[in-house]
Amino acid sequence: MKYDVVIIGAGVSGAAVARELSRYRVKACVLEREEDVCCGTSKANSGIVHAGYDARPGTHMAKLNILGNWMMSELTRKLDIPFKRNGSMVICTEKERLCELEELCERGKKNGVPDLRILSREEAVRREPNLADEVMYALYAPTGGIVCPFELNIALAENAYTNGIEFHFNTEALAIQKTESGFQIRTEKGNYETKIIVNAAGVYADVFHNMVSGEKMTITPRRGEYMLFDQAVGNHVLSTIFRLPDELGKGVLVTPTVHGNLLVGPTAKNLKDREALDTTADGFAAIKSQVARSVKDIPFRQVITSFAGLRACAQTSDFIIGEATDAKGFIDCAGIASPGLTSCPAIGMEVAEIAREKLNLQPNPTFCGTRKGILRPMSLRMEERNALIRGNPAYGTIVCRCESVTEGEILDAVRRPLGARSLDGVKRRTRAGMGRCQAGFCSPKVMEILAREWRVPLDQVTKCGGASRLIAGVNKDKWQGDE
Repeated sequence: MKYDVVIIGAGVSGAAVARELSRYRVKACVLEREEDVCCGTSKANSGIVHAGYDARPGTHMAKLNILGNWMMSELTRKLDIPFKRNGSMVICTEKERLCELEELCERGKKNGVPDLRILSREEAVRREPNLADEVMYALYAPTGGIVCPFELNIALAENAYTNGIEFHFNTEALAIQKTESGFQIRTEKGNYETKIIVNAAGVYADVFHNMVSGEKMTITPRRGEYMLFDQAVGNHVLSTIFRLPDELGKGVLVTPTVHGNLLVGPTAKNLKDREALDTTADGFAAIKSQVARSVKDIPFRQVITSFAGLRACAQTSDFIIGEATDAKGFIDCAGIASPGLTSCPAIGMEVAEIAREKLNLQPNPTFCGTRKGILRPMSLRMEERNALIRGNPAYGTIVCRCESVTEGEILDAVRRPLGARSLDGVKRRTRAGMGRCQAGFCSPKVMEILAREWRVPLDQVTKCGGASRLIAGVNKDKWQGDE
């Protein structure tokens, strides 16, 4: 299989690069070892669109954070996904650290963050009444925002796919060799020949870089644990609340989500294990201890789930973006830790421009930069909803009670470009299973829909691909997936 460009990794960075590449006439594909997009770092983060005051001026992080933040409003509109500029605050609880807050403000202004200002306690509490009593000052950034990381990743990938980029799932890159014309990538499903590789492999980016380059890279997985709260307490804060950053990042934050939940986290622990996604009692204790100094009366009895993600932290403490000096055609998109989600539109543009120049790519005359998301009947007026149900009764059948997700939405999630093949795939596209009962009620019905739509036995339906099957002992003579 021969390509002009092969992207390794279908996280938010790889999908953003794919979408930008689809603006050109190019034969390109994305290789992803999992069964879907958004299965690594991109599935487990805060969903924060950072204003851009934290990164050191002159770094890739600073430049791409500012540009990505600026691009996010139009991008999310075109891709039909939720986005909200709820603003962010960095709180200061010690008078002697006010100088650090002022330095952060000046850094943000140098980076180009608009409308930054430092609030007194009285001003801050007027905006956020639940700030801790210890809070003395806050740096306020009105351009901070929140987005759904799943929906952004999926939308970027769908748009890239409909514009001609191929996606090959369950296809793990095992080895890379240089060739006269570029590179050969070995997978269990065959070899891929390509002129250019885009290395967007998250916590494994150093592994692939070091296969072709003598200038070695080190990526450190940094685990962050989170707690997600019920929508009943989603308005405990309106802005995203940070503490003054330290050497491991911005610390434990408190934020609403675009879907009305409250999110608290993450911790920050450097690890060697690139698959260590377990949550820990120590991590939750740390979250509770730290967050109490930022926001009071956090209703921990309303936690509905917890999770952990791994950030891909480079030894440079900056994004690593560009062509390897001793492996021409190998473009790194590595070390994309926070603010990687915010920066992804700008990362995609920068990487695609490198490929365009190298290959002299010409514009794709059929490129369409818009995409329609899944229709949400509950967002419609009653008369519109009734008309929709008359036309398609599946939109009148509630499958997920907690999130009011209908069978029609789940069918759309399965049938649309790069459709869902697992419970998690449906969950990330529709939110079925993300509510208070955490899929306790809706899983069997979603599994039946998946089995019917993909025409597989019920015991072949998985939680997240691979061997993650949920049931055993189905009578295959009775269930053939087409009933």
